[in-house]
Amino acid sequence: PYQTWYAGIFLSRCRMYQEGRTRPMTTTDTAAQDQKDYPEQEQTFGEKLLQTIDTLPDDTVTLVEIRDLIGQEGLLLFTIFLNLIFLVPVSVPGVSTVFGAAILLVGLFRFFNRPFWLPGFIATRRLPSAKLRSALQKSTIWIGRLEKISRPHTLTWFTRGGLAALSNNGGLILGAVLLMMPFGLVPFSNTLPALACILLAVGMLQCDGRCILLGHVTNVLTIIYFAVLIIIFILAGDLALSSFFKG
Repeated sequence: PYQTWYAGIFLSRCRMYQEGRTRPMTTTDTAAQDQKDYPEQEQTFGEKLLQTIDTLPDDTVTLVEIRDLIGQEGLLLFTIFLNLIFLVPVSVPGVSTVFGAAILLVGLFRFFNRPFWLPGFIATRRLPSAKLRSALQKSTIWIGRLEKISRPHTLTWFTRGGLAALSNNGGLILGAVLLMMPFGLVPFSNTLPALACILLAVGMLQCDGRCILLGHVTNVLTIIYFAVLIIIFILAGDLALSSFFKG
């Protein structure tokens, strides 16, 4: 019986040795394990955005082409890209309406948890690549700033749970609506809501509750700013009408 028992152990050890379970780890094995445990770092969202700007077509570009250039990183990176142009005082014809509508659709589809889809008149609208690239390159300074202020996995109660998702996507919808308000010639009327959308998108992408909180606060500040503008317009209109009738 003992001989049978020892023979069983010996055969078992032989099988384990053949499978590589009992041999000592070599330098190659250690390197392979390290590569498995610590895979090569992927591109940051800032590097991906810069790469997308550099690879825009030379003549014209559509939203579908921009989405395809960004790749599989998702709608949040797409949203950040679309908002970047509004952070600089450069006007590109047709961008405000097309990009604003696309950002609104991203928020709506995320809010209702539906697959993303762009209507044909928005998806195939051609925009001038040269002007778009020039404006986006001027906004790249914001990419570095966003990467510096982003702190993943902070204030996680703003990033976890269904209620947080609804609130954050609702904030993205609100920012897109504010972005499309007819105050294009007024300073900061596009910058503030675009910054709110970017902060919310970065926060959801990085699980950064601090960025999400800043995004909601920026939406509130935008509403206050627009309310002040409307009051000023109303008072100026009343004053002009009064002066007209008195004259």
